[in-house]
Amino acid sequence: MKKILIILGLFLTSLSVQAKDMRIVQIDNFLYSPENQEIADKTIANINKLKKVDFVVFSGNNISKPSKDYLEKFLKTAKKLNSPYYVVLGNKDVNKQKHLSKSEYMQVLQKKNKFYKKITSPNYVFEKNGIIFIVVDGSKEVIPSSMGYYKANVMTWLEEQLDLYKDKKVIIFQHFPVVAPAKKESYYTYKADEYLKLLDNYSNIKALVAGHFNVNNEQKVNGILHISTSNAPNFRVIDIIDYDTDNMTFWATVKD
Repeated sequence: MKKILIILGLFLTSLSVQAKDMRIVQIDNFLYSPENQEIADKTIANINKLKKVDFVVFSGNNISKPSKDYLEKFLKTAKKLNSPYYVVLGNKDVNKQKHLSKSEYMQVLQKKNKFYKKITSPNYVFEKNGIIFIVVDGSKEVIPSSMGYYKANVMTWLEEQLDLYKDKKVIIFQHFPVVAPAKKESYYTYKADEYLKLLDNYSNIKALVAGHFNVNNEQKVNGILHISTSNAPNFRVIDIIDYDTDNMTFWATVKD
């Protein structure tokens, strides 16, 4: 009996060693301003209490208005995270007329986050544990609005990335969802149906993580899990279970 228990224990241990999991934290509508510094710090502190976070993604509307001062203070706050972090642009983040264009936003990022040293565009790719993460920008820096717009050149770029990584598992991050998580017509994404048609060509896309609508929602459409997350101080913990196998699954929970 003792030998059986030992063998069973070794078997279970080997399973736990073989299982490869990943934990991502998503924050949408962080909306940093000096007035909410205390709330921002508390949110960061709550994330730091979590175990084994691989990285954090701020998925848009990171600052409450397009201000270089707000952006620098937001990034100073984000630097308190115990994990690496990545940034997506939302409809409140940039405005050329208010002297914070996309290029200026990225220049500040380059100075404050070492990951962005060689990244000049808000559309970019990074890899973690063999999974490809694609950040897609649907924000407008001229006459910003609550509607997302993925321009033709962005869609061409996305298609090129999907072709390049067609043999890898892919997860997409963006602010504006293409599967609406609620009925808010003023928040809908322009030509979302064309975006969805593009996604249908790739069976290796596992999830698309967005926000913007201020609601928590999950929908699976043609094999892709569309995750939407509400405002900070709430945040989404996305556990990817067995990411290196065909049984890759997502467990997404909302925390505050």
